[in-house]
Amino acid sequence: MKVDIIDYESCSAAGINLSALRNSLRQHQSGLIKNNIPGSDLDTWIGAVGDIASVSDLGAWQSRNNALAALGYEQGTIKSTVAGLIGKYGAARIGLVMGSSTSSIDRTEEAYTRLTNENALTDAFKQPFVHNPHAPALFAAHLTGIKGPSLTINTACSSSAKVFATGARWLETGIVDAVLVGGVDTLCLSVLHGFNSLQLLSANPCKPFDQHRDGINLGEASGFAVLQRAGDNDNGRGIRLAGYGESSDAYHMSHPHPEGLGARLSMTQALERANLAPSDIDYINLHGTSSRANDLIEGKLISELFPDSVSCSSTKAWMGHTLGAAGITEAIIAMDTLHTHVIPGSKNLETLDEALSFPIKATDEHKVCHHVMTNSFGFGGNNCTLLFSRAE
Repeated sequence: MKVDIIDYESCSAAGINLSALRNSLRQHQSGLIKNNIPGSDLDTWIGAVGDIASVSDLGAWQSRNNALAALGYEQGTIKSTVAGLIGKYGAARIGLVMGSSTSSIDRTEEAYTRLTNENALTDAFKQPFVHNPHAPALFAAHLTGIKGPSLTINTACSSSAKVFATGARWLETGIVDAVLVGGVDTLCLSVLHGFNSLQLLSANPCKPFDQHRDGINLGEASGFAVLQRAGDNDNGRGIRLAGYGESSDAYHMSHPHPEGLGARLSMTQALERANLAPSDIDYINLHGTSSRANDLIEGKLISELFPDSVSCSSTKAWMGHTLGAAGITEAIIAMDTLHTHVIPGSKNLETLDEALSFPIKATDEHKVCHHVMTNSFGFGGNNCTLLFSRAE
């Protein structure tokens, strides 16, 4: 069964919406700033979304994570597209799949700083639907009016890539007639200091795949896409989810398998599901976190699996590694090249890691793409690869 992407929208430090993101990519203007998160003195760069402050009152749903989800949902035409589908099929026939890594732990952190003298939660923080791993989908259902099946996927950095695969399966089995998929993650102390404890943060703007890279920058983002069976829509974007691959190598809690066995499997699965050869792929948006190990393993896999005709880049230097929102953010960047005909360069790349040799460029490339791929590799060996094609 064929699945079309009929709408999509992104919100990150690189742009509050898709139009702004396109401008940032075109101008090579990064959204990274020096860390200014209250309560954190870590020397690093972050991709913070300043516009979150405009979403000030969510009542019982209040959290930074939910505010960023709400901000992203107001951008572009996503909201009206979902409303139209609810009108067409009914709210119970629309599915909802959200990806996140932290859910609303930012709100839980704040709650613990404001306990009563008896160490109990104050009334403002008694939010069972917020202090909850399923918070992103619970809030999105409240926000959108969707009443069909809902799911929150928490598989670290692959979370909001896997939402596409789940949504496609729901459509294939007839559970729903359309699916809103999304991802959201926000900066908080647990994230920043947790990654710092793993000695993964860089004091400099990140440099994916560069010989002199020394760590990652963290960011926050939200993104949404609408999936529908091919042939069931007349307002599509001309983009098809052609294939996907999912794997879990479970090698280590945070370190990828040294030979990238799971990552290799997710890429080959996506190609097989799409019935495409490696040489058919025009562009790969790499996971490319700028860590020493991840970039080295992914880069070697790309050189082994794909010919030099395949263009590659990492776009994390624009908004940082947005963790549970990285999958959908980079899926949108990848699929959008099918419209813009511009492959973004790998920002901050000056000297390619001397141990690597594959077609990655620092500068943009103008190219009419037909098939594009994006990789998302998470902690615990949770891997997902998505493949998008022109819907001819």
